[in-house]
Amino acid sequence: MNISEVNEGEVLAIAVSGRVDSTTAGQLDEVLPERVQSASRVLLDLTDVQYVSSAGLRVMLKAAKIAKGTGHDLVLAGLAAPVHEVFQVIGFDSLFRILPDRAAALAALSGNGA
Repeated sequence: MNISEVNEGEVLAIAVSGRVDSTTAGQLDEVLPERVQSASRVLLDLTDVQYVSSAGLRVMLKAAKIAKGTGHDLVLAGLAAPVHEVFQVIGFDSLFRILPDRAAALAALSGNGA
């Protein structure tokens, strides 16, 4: 799994590629919760992720709770069909703002203050 970060205006975009599973979720846990705590607008770009295990989902849930507790915005974008289906089945689609792609997420976070 690879994680890259770039500031796009007032938005911190974090792009993840590869599998987010029990082997790699720790890498995401080292980055995502802290970034959501410190940045008021975070985009998690999952365009290049084809699989998320329960360990990866726990990291994302932890980040969502931090965002809610701090009043920060966390938006997910680019979920592949299998990943989006998992989010729907377990009800995570109601916990996260999920947009179809990075451009839409950046526009939502930048344009209206989310």
